[in-house]
Amino acid sequence: MRLNGPVLEAAATVTSDLLRFEAPADRVLSGFFRAHRRLGQGDRAMVAETVFAILRRKRWLEWRVASRSPRWLVLGAIVLLQGRSLRELEPLVTRREFERLQAIREAGAGEGEPERGVVLDLPDWVIERLAKVHDDATLDRLAQSLGRPAPLDLRVNTLLADREAVAAELAAGGIQASPMPYAPHGLRVQGRPALNLSAAFTEGRIEVQDEGSQLVCHLVAPRRGEMIVDYCAGAGGKTLALGAMMRSTGRIYALEVSQARLTNLGPRLARSTLSNVHPKRIEREDDHRLGRLAGKIDRVLVDAPCSGLGTLRRNPDLKWRQTPASVDELRGKQAAILDAAARLPRPGGRVVYATCSLLPEENEGIVDAFLARHPDWRLLDVVPELERQGIRIPEMPGPYLQLLPHVHGTDGFFAAVLERRVAQAAAPAAVEADDPQASVPREAGGEEPREAGGEEPREAGGEDGA
Repeated sequence: MRLNGPVLEAAATVTSDLLRFEAPADRVLSGFFRAHRRLGQGDRAMVAETVFAILRRKRWLEWRVASRSPRWLVLGAIVLLQGRSLRELEPLVTRREFERLQAIREAGAGEGEPERGVVLDLPDWVIERLAKVHDDATLDRLAQSLGRPAPLDLRVNTLLADREAVAAELAAGGIQASPMPYAPHGLRVQGRPALNLSAAFTEGRIEVQDEGSQLVCHLVAPRRGEMIVDYCAGAGGKTLALGAMMRSTGRIYALEVSQARLTNLGPRLARSTLSNVHPKRIEREDDHRLGRLAGKIDRVLVDAPCSGLGTLRRNPDLKWRQTPASVDELRGKQAAILDAAARLPRPGGRVVYATCSLLPEENEGIVDAFLARHPDWRLLDVVPELERQGIRIPEMPGPYLQLLPHVHGTDGFFAAVLERRVAQAAAPAAVEADDPQASVPREAGGEEPREAGGEEPREAGGEDGA
């Protein structure tokens, strides 16, 4: 599509709005497009592509064009990142701007040697924290991968179809999708097709979900008939995956403090045909109404609110919106949520703590502190947990799930599997006191699958998400 004046002006205007970092980029962009309905679909796509390119390469662009002006960042992105012709821009810019763009392109670099933060295009404080766990070469590869757009990942709803059939259906509609390397129900799509117009999407056979997010659900490994809690359900992507893994049996409580997010779950739940999902809004992580579930739940997923730095391929604005202070605040919330969630499982039950952060203080740090506070819990190794489901992930030593975009092609995900210890009866006389098998808890969930009791399930698919 050809560039035009309205696209250039729109991109500069919305970039100015975005660079205030007062709200998520997708929300700012959606609001801008609602206020500027005269922009066509192609123009909107070009604006969105340009502003997200700026967010991904903001430090580098500022260095190359020697300016923080929204207009110059847009012009720099168009010429340096998107490779558009200067001749295409010539009628849309002033003579002085055109000559400066020529000089910028011909120079091949900004003034002086770029700082490391410019090369990696990350804030200095993020680099400092990542450098504690990654050497320079690894950090270079990680930063490069975070600066590229993410692929489009799908999860097949196995209640309604299998992966091969969905891939064939999409191919018949001109959408090429191939099996993911690790997630057994995942497909990776080429390009950016309009999936929301496909029957596979509208009829609930597919949902958009990153492969890393799918693998977290496999760590929960819910069984048919169990009682499950998705503690921070959001719009319910993982909730729906867990419900399908349970074949719509048992009961899943999708807990969320945001009614808007639960409302967004409504249409997705209706498409999925699941009848075992029960969205519930809670006031806070220690909502007193959860007391009736304490000690009764088989498995809890805590997809904790976090910095989101593992999702920069999709949400590049997060690296500029987060600060050391915001991460410290999040750590307090993460610890409080994990403590509250740990009250729910029965003995032998499990909590899967997960984030989409790359920072150890949001990941291992939270888990280590939890285990120090709760000696009645233990950490399980994720590697055998996944291998039991036929999932083998290279460069994954355990005991945690640690997915990295430059290694695994997923968003950056962390997960830990925690199990509540079962009180041990006195050992029989025939067993020596130091026999290591005498103190091994039973496998969680080893009892026969059961239907959860309690209130009658509501009709699935309610739009209000109540």
